[in-house]
Amino acid sequence: MYRSGAVMAWNVFKFCTALRGLGSIMILLVLGVVGVSYYAVVLSIYGPALTSGGLDSFIALVVLIMFHALLVMLLWSYFSVVFTDPGGVPPNYRPMVDEERGDVDRLTGTEFSSLTSPEPTNTRIRYCRKCNHIKPPRCHHCSVCGRCVLKMDHHCVWVVNCVGALNYKYFLLFLFYTLLETSLVTLSLLPYFLAFFSDGEIAGSPSTLATTFLAFVLNLAFTLSVFGFLIMHASLVSGNTTTIEAYEKKTSPKWRYDLGRKRNFEQVFGTVAKYWFIPAYSDEDLRRMPALQGLEYPSKPDLDSQEF
Repeated sequence: MYRSGAVMAWNVFKFCTALRGLGSIMILLVLGVVGVSYYAVVLSIYGPALTSGGLDSFIALVVLIMFHALLVMLLWSYFSVVFTDPGGVPPNYRPMVDEERGDVDRLTGTEFSSLTSPEPTNTRIRYCRKCNHIKPPRCHHCSVCGRCVLKMDHHCVWVVNCVGALNYKYFLLFLFYTLLETSLVTLSLLPYFLAFFSDGEIAGSPSTLATTFLAFVLNLAFTLSVFGFLIMHASLVSGNTTTIEAYEKKTSPKWRYDLGRKRNFEQVFGTVAKYWFIPAYSDEDLRRMPALQGLEYPSKPDLDSQEF
């Protein structure tokens, strides 16, 4: 039995190592899908249609403006997720109280000193034995990154990064703009995709036709998959929870961080409306909303003693 457990742990480690190695491959894959879509929509179909005159030129202009505007927002959001640290535990982090369990009694210095023992047993302080750090509330250890991540949602291979407190909004915007962009590309290429199954002759070189067909299929697939994923995360945001927390509290009828839909939304996107649709926060929100820093979170007083 012990041998089987050791083999399982080794396999998990190999899996995590493989995920770390995907890195640039996944980024290149995303850029490859963008490139195929750009070639089909802009260079092959709607770019040349600008010179045709009449209604076709107007439709081409509208499609191209929308395509480029959404593409800019998609790539801005994507690389914001890729290059933004999701949030790590500060080296000298020391909580005043055990916020995870809603304690009001202040922690003492002797309780922290006991953490230096090989097997820390103080249940009032959440401690990660893998990276030897005190864990703030809503913090979880990522086996792929090899460290604890603040308000960790999941490790995403598509962005080659953890999704956590400091980049969760950017991840949601990436999903949102990906859905809009892929939907636009799918609808724009739909007439040309249907032409493949008609009896008439289709204009264009074989490579152009193949790229158009591939772009349609890829964008349709991403539209359907991202739509479901975005719906799931919209539900998580409305309840002020993460993917990991949703699994942990699946048997709990109430959630201490659920402040109501409006405040739950603000805990992720901030309170300044003009910043909601861009991967950035206002200085005012960063200054007065500790949840955006990932170390402190407001909760319901009547549920502060809740724990899993």
